[in-house]
Amino acid sequence: MKEHLDLLREMIRIRRFEDRCAELYSAAQIRGFLHLYVGEEAVAVGVVSELDPQDAVVSTYRDHGHALVRGVPMDAVMAEMFGKVTGCSRGRGGSMHLFDSSHRFFGGNAIVGGGLPVAIGLALAHAMRGEPRVVACFFGEGAAAEGEFHEALNLAALWRLPVLFCCENNLYAMGTSLAKEHAAPDLALRASSYGIAAWPVDGMDVLAVRDAARRATESIRAGGGPCLLELRTFRFRAHSMYDPERYRDKAEVAQWRDHDPIDRLVAAMRPDFTDDDLAALEAEVSAEIDHAVAAAEAAEIEPVDGLTRFVTSEVTR
Repeated sequence: MKEHLDLLREMIRIRRFEDRCAELYSAAQIRGFLHLYVGEEAVAVGVVSELDPQDAVVSTYRDHGHALVRGVPMDAVMAEMFGKVTGCSRGRGGSMHLFDSSHRFFGGNAIVGGGLPVAIGLALAHAMRGEPRVVACFFGEGAAAEGEFHEALNLAALWRLPVLFCCENNLYAMGTSLAKEHAAPDLALRASSYGIAAWPVDGMDVLAVRDAARRATESIRAGGGPCLLELRTFRFRAHSMYDPERYRDKAEVAQWRDHDPIDRLVAAMRPDFTDDDLAALEAEVSAEIDHAVAAAEAAEIEPVDGLTRFVTSEVTR
């Protein structure tokens, strides 16, 4: 029950954080691009729950959920959304470039597939040092049409690198459906050409994702080489807050909402988990978000005279 409660708490934290960000964006308190993760929470929570603190996470531009469940403080994530100096990237990255090396969270990347080479580099470093670590790399199904995808899988297989490839297949790369983008839409099979173990997973079931991630990480830690999970999920909101969402039918979205990962886990926890328990958990999360918003509003923007800082490294060797 406790493990289920922890998984539920993290999914609710992500969902309510995203909902609040949508409100703040509409009020022009958050600016720039904003890609929300609503509906996909089971993927981030299920995978990251099976990682150790020394493992690494590489994300996409839809990165808020990954950062939060990885342990990046909500205050730091929200401040980054506001462009404040207390943000995890000092307000310089915004929504798409969350980064926190202290939690081994290596982005946030605005380039489709851009995190794949980063993950290979991290995994190669761990392998060369003999460190028993796993690198979890999240990417969307759209990235499976990019050259980096094939290059990364080839090198990971060739060098037997400790990479867990996590394909978040939400059926739409921006406004292009999977069927119109990929001639062979069964993405898990792509890994077989490189000799990588891979399998599809119900990405709307956090328990199924957790179990698949456990199986994969155990194999990787045992020296079995990389694995790929095709996590079949669905985003309930548009691609971004700028997106008018004219490319998919409202009935399709409604159908997927019937498989809401939060509702499914709550149902699995009944009758031990009551409506009062859920209300208390929602109140706890709401208070955390309120604190993060207040802290972000009160924080300062970095002074203009510091804008050229970090363009080059301040570390001398």
